Amino acid sequence: MTGETFQPPSGPPPSWRARAQEEYPPPAGPPPGYGPHISFAPRPGRNSSSYDPLPGPPPSFNPQRGNNDETYAPPQGPPPSKKQSSSDAEPPPYHDWTVIPDTALLPPPPSMSYDESFAGNANRSDSDKADIWCERFPMYPPFNFSPAQLDAIRSGQIILVKPPEYTGDLLPTKIAGVWKCRTWAKCKDACLLTALPLYSALAQSPLRTGRPKTIYYELKIIGVGRQGGHTTFEEADASISIGFAAPPYPSWRAPGWQRASLGVHGDDGRRFVNDPWGGLDFTDAFNSGDTVGLGITYSLPKNPPAYGNQAPPRLLDAEVFFTRNGKKNGGWDLHEQLDEKIIGGVRGLEGDYDIVGAVGVFGGVDFEVIFQPGQWMYQPEHI
Repeated sequence: MTGETFQPPSGPPPSWRARAQEEYPPPAGPPPGYGPHISFAPRPGRNSSSYDPLPGPPPSFNPQRGNNDETYAPPQGPPPSKKQSSSDAEPPPYHDWTVIPDTALLPPPPSMSYDESFAGNANRSDSDKADIWCERFPMYPPFNFSPAQLDAIRSGQIILVKPPEYTGDLLPTKIAGVWKCRTWAKCKDACLLTALPLYSALAQSPLRTGRPKTIYYELKIIGVGRQGGHTTFEEADASISIGFAAPPYPSWRAPGWQRASLGVHGDDGRRFVNDPWGGLDFTDAFNSGDTVGLGITYSLPKNPPAYGNQAPPRLLDAEVFFTRNGKKNGGWDLHEQLDEKIIGGVRGLEGDYDIVGAVGVFGGVDFEVIFQPGQWMYQPEHI
């Protein structure tokens, strides 16, 4: 072969065109889709008059309305469906978000309940034993005291009863209604109760007298954990609590741990109302040299429930208050909402049962219990 490049001949083969015409002739007549019903142009031999518009006005034309521009002028104002847009509205007043509200005017947050105390906690067996004891011994009905007994109650000539669990000294003083107490370091949980109540439901209830009634007493803390030289309950394995209870009350349980009782505990500063758990934050722990007091003021309800109200009626208003060194140091409404895990509510403390004083102790503590009004640092009203 030579180096020349092969070039194919131009155009189809000589016989191609003639052969295509012989073997593939076009069909006779117009295409199948051709016809006057789809034609948009006049066919040959037809004139354009076949596509002239119909005579007369359109069917919707009304000759009475005419055809001038004034008849079809748009109505004044915006269409009925057009609403005022946000761009047409007045802007809202400016709020200075940089201003911080004064939270000091807001009410304090509710206290948080605890499952246990960070200080002293009784064992579970003592709690279970107390539950069984309270089921076996229901609360005493109000007692009809003699005039001499009522006079002793009013004057503060109150006797403390020493329970079996109390290990230490319980000594009266020259002043009636003032007791000197000293427990040993190994003293277990014990509760001193008053022989006479501080409140008689039959004789002193505002429902009977028509006037408020306050019960109150004080504790003077002389020393804490004296055998180890400690000065605070937070440092010593000791505790003292001040409270009230509706009798009878288990003598190995601090006030506020069982039914129909309340108390403020000195080792953690918490308050307890029928609460065998961890109590609610309330005040600071007690210290050596402190004089603390606890009281309840019963009065007629300010807002008695209306007829038909499904809420349980409030027997009496009851305000609990706490003092430290002669000044009020907090308080609470007895009927405020309790922790949902508390069973029994405040039954027995509402003024329909007799109320005794209850002082709980644990470990080594020196203190005085003062029922004599003339010896109190704080003087409440309605005694």
